[in-house]
Amino acid sequence: MSTEAVIVDVVRTPVGRGKPGGLLSAVHPVDLLAGVLDALVNRNDLDPALIDDVIGGCVSQIGEQSYNLTRNAVLAAGFPEHVPGTTIDRQCGSSQQAATFAAQAVLAGQADIVIACGVESMSRVPLGSSAAGADPYGSRIRARYPEGLVNQGVSAELIAAKWGFARDELDAFAARSHELAAAAHASGAFASEFVPVPGVEALADETVRPGTSVGSLAGLNPAFRTDRLAERFPELDWRITPGNSSPLTDGASAALIMSASKAEQLGLTPRARFRSFSVVGSDPLYMLTGVIPATAKVLERAGLTHDDIDAYEVNEAFASVPLAWLADTGADPAKLNPRGGAIALGHALGSSGTRLLTTLVNQLEATGGRYGLQTMCEGGGMANATVIERI
Repeated sequence: MSTEAVIVDVVRTPVGRGKPGGLLSAVHPVDLLAGVLDALVNRNDLDPALIDDVIGGCVSQIGEQSYNLTRNAVLAAGFPEHVPGTTIDRQCGSSQQAATFAAQAVLAGQADIVIACGVESMSRVPLGSSAAGADPYGSRIRARYPEGLVNQGVSAELIAAKWGFARDELDAFAARSHELAAAAHASGAFASEFVPVPGVEALADETVRPGTSVGSLAGLNPAFRTDRLAERFPELDWRITPGNSSPLTDGASAALIMSASKAEQLGLTPRARFRSFSVVGSDPLYMLTGVIPATAKVLERAGLTHDDIDAYEVNEAFASVPLAWLADTGADPAKLNPRGGAIALGHALGSSGTRLLTTLVNQLEATGGRYGLQTMCEGGGMANATVIERI
């Protein structure tokens, strides 16, 4: 690489329950995203007039999240009008893809400073609402998959069955997520990444449940079984519950990305550099397994092996996803989501990619680790992966 794309700072809001009355449910998503943009430049004493672009991820781009949400947030943050913004949708990996696009613009020499960010207010713009009651597929996809595609919960069930994960294994992984997240909160590990939200007093993730155990999760019923699906998939015994799935959440996050030379010119100290990126498609029926080939591809591009990686962030959309990833990669489970994952910390769709990046940078700094890898399964059968190196 002729230049380096570096991460100068990463921030996020606390996560709120994605339902009316949740911690962030009274905040318009434009204002939620504007808050992290404003905090990011203020923390680094950066003149926002220098920003070449703001790339934001959001999945449900309808209603309050429509009309190019990111551009609206740029204006709401008080940035100069000449600073552009665009909103992208790679499903759950939207803001991870935003960070990739931002870094690639820097690496290509087409930008000096880009903010990658994401937001999702699932309390105000419910999951699935962007379809607006219409058919998002069309006749040719129906012809290719005549039995029909399924929702992610069913994909998680298919993965659990294929890899042979018992219900108590899934619940044990979910309990681990809450235990680690609660410990991270108690130690103050998240303090440096949180930014306040106007009108919201709490600076803690609302979805973490200390004391969660396999026993407390055992009584929850399967979340995705229907008689029609049970007839179609007789091999499933329906193990995915609200307890071993990520909860619906609200949140926003952002990363300040620039060239190493621009950071030096501005007197800013980079925290990490980007080493490699990958994005893959995968079977849209199983949908969530792309994290496995995406990981292999990003490691090959970085010239690294699993032995080189000090921390992994693998999004916990459902417990079966990181468990399948562990089984296939042979990675060290102690390095996986060491501060808990989305089962405890929530999965505010468009925000999750830069939220994982935020947590990964801070984990590497806290432990002195060098390399971190994050990967995100995505709707429609895709996955992104990124390797960063702490500086």
